[in-house]
Amino acid sequence: MMKMPLTSVKSGVMEEYANGVYGLTIQIVNVYFIFNRDSREVVLIDAGMPKSASFILDEAERQFGDFKLKAIVLTHGHFDHVGALRELLDTSSVPVFAHPKELPYLTNKSDYPPAKPQIKDGLVAKLSPLFPRHSIDISANVKPLPEDGSVPFLNGWKWLETPGHTPGHISLFRQSDRTLIAGDAVTTVEQESLFEVVIQKQELNGPPAYFTMDFMEAADSIRKLAELQPASLLTGHGVPMTGANFSQELFDLSNRLPVS
Repeated sequence: MMKMPLTSVKSGVMEEYANGVYGLTIQIVNVYFIFNRDSREVVLIDAGMPKSASFILDEAERQFGDFKLKAIVLTHGHFDHVGALRELLDTSSVPVFAHPKELPYLTNKSDYPPAKPQIKDGLVAKLSPLFPRHSIDISANVKPLPEDGSVPFLNGWKWLETPGHTPGHISLFRQSDRTLIAGDAVTTVEQESLFEVVIQKQELNGPPAYFTMDFMEAADSIRKLAELQPASLLTGHGVPMTGANFSQELFDLSNRLPVS
């Protein structure tokens, strides 16, 4: 697995955060497995850091035993969310679902804009211009998510547009137990700070500022998530928060985002 100088104390930890929803931390980012115990099928949410495919699959086998990877759903296409994608597809050529507005970054048509390290202080923010921002090409596998908000192979889940961090960022919500997989629309760590990332201090924050393209849209997206009244908040960065109604905290967060 690729080793960057950004690795947290939670790296390698896998836990069940909601019924059938397991999170695995890979250095600084979380991927999620939604496991159907009856069919033994898994839908993977995001694809982690580069060179982590074997780690992802090994940990899934350790947790679930024999399983079948059915599909991959991407919250967005940043390097730490698609890093192992091509390796995973070499192992199992499954469909990959993403928002149509994210497809240019997944079909080698557009690169993400340069990082903005000046938006918020912190060593990770200062390092962000060094992070990859190029597109990848998974044209043979990637498909747009259904327009009706359903999520293929995941009964009871809906996807929601939560742009701002990227144009086609999405989040996933299961109404039955109010489980929210927020991607980077919100985080539960101050992602700009190396110290906070390493120790994984749990606190509610906005999307990583250095890569957020539109803060007004990001704030609107957080308010949309607040209206869902989530009881479990599973984020792309930071230790998930569970066991409460996070609606008011999310509304408050939306008013604290940077303005540029």
